[in-house]
Amino acid sequence: MKTLVQCDFDGTITEEDVSFELLDLFADGDWRQLLGEYREGKISVGCFNTKAFAMVEASKQTLLGAVKGRVKIREGFGEMLACCQRLGFRFVIVSNGLDFYIEAILRDIGLESIEIFAAKTWFYPGGIQVRYTGPGGRGVEDGFKEMYVSSFLESGYRVIYVGNGLSDILPARKSHHIFATGELLARCQQMDVDCIPFASFNDIVRELELL
Repeated sequence: MKTLVQCDFDGTITEEDVSFELLDLFADGDWRQLLGEYREGKISVGCFNTKAFAMVEASKQTLLGAVKGRVKIREGFGEMLACCQRLGFRFVIVSNGLDFYIEAILRDIGLESIEIFAAKTWFYPGGIQVRYTGPGGRGVEDGFKEMYVSSFLESGYRVIYVGNGLSDILPARKSHHIFATGELLARCQQMDVDCIPFASFNDIVRELELL
């Protein structure tokens, strides 16, 4: 069976959540109240990011300048990409984060050829417009990551999921295998969902060879 690795970005590939750091630095408003509403299930991730980043008036260049050279990539990421290539596994990033900084961060470390599915962003005077697009090209408000897992499964892939956050729980449970850290790991353990813990991508490399 052909195999695909679907990987989250913020807090998974990176050690920190880049979008949260940008909002802390530049949002003119209480974006963490919106985050609380999202965590409580009162609003969708699409609604959260749309409203939160509408509070940011800084330019794209200013935002990218704030993260350039400061984002820590989780250890072993390059080794995992090489492992996927060696094993013939397709690797994709599916993230609730924003495309402009994900693309820039990967470009800075020489990995701009990775497939990325993330929130599309448009900069205009006074704010940022954020929009999620599903596998069929239609705009979506919620269930972004789950839609991509379902699409890959329908295309005949064995899906291996890698993630760290609350938004990774539902898509991970649809997948054949789960590598989990952070909140995703804690939730999987609470719900007795089978998963493989990881701290670095080198942990994943060792297990991929056995799947």
